[in-house]
Amino acid sequence: MSFKPASPPMPGERSACANLREIEPLTSGSGLSIGIALSRFNRDIGDGLLSGCCLGLSELGVSSAELVTVPGALELPLALKWQAETGRFDALIALGCVIRGETYHFEVVANESARGILDVQLATGVPIANAVLTVDSEEQAQVRMVQKGREAAHCAVEMANLRARIKRPA
Repeated sequence: MSFKPASPPMPGERSACANLREIEPLTSGSGLSIGIALSRFNRDIGDGLLSGCCLGLSELGVSSAELVTVPGALELPLALKWQAETGRFDALIALGCVIRGETYHFEVVANESARGILDVQLATGVPIANAVLTVDSEEQAQVRMVQKGREAAHCAVEMANLRARIKRPA
């Protein structure tokens, strides 16, 4: 038996995967409970992220959210782990900002907070939308903060719904 690649399907066509059942994204936040962890370092940016996040959650109909704050980005993974372990949240959101300085500290904080957030997500199975900005300047953060917070809300709701639909028996 030899392998012959099929010709690529035309746009909008799925002939090669005729039996494929796609789980479409759901963006309704009705009935979902969302946990938020916010870093207080670079507080003005954090407040902008939170504002965008709350806007996004409201747009999607989320009526149950809980906020905890921590000193900095490196403390976010532990707070998120504690939130995930309660079993009360369908998804979590990490909010914070790391601004590049003149030392290697930026790379350590940016990389390790991101790794920690990913580790918590994978260990617990609870989706976490990572909206920890890593930027070169406060001006870059100000331009991005509200939109990034809003995007995190949308991501959390979509992933919470996907998780529920995948876990539900067919």
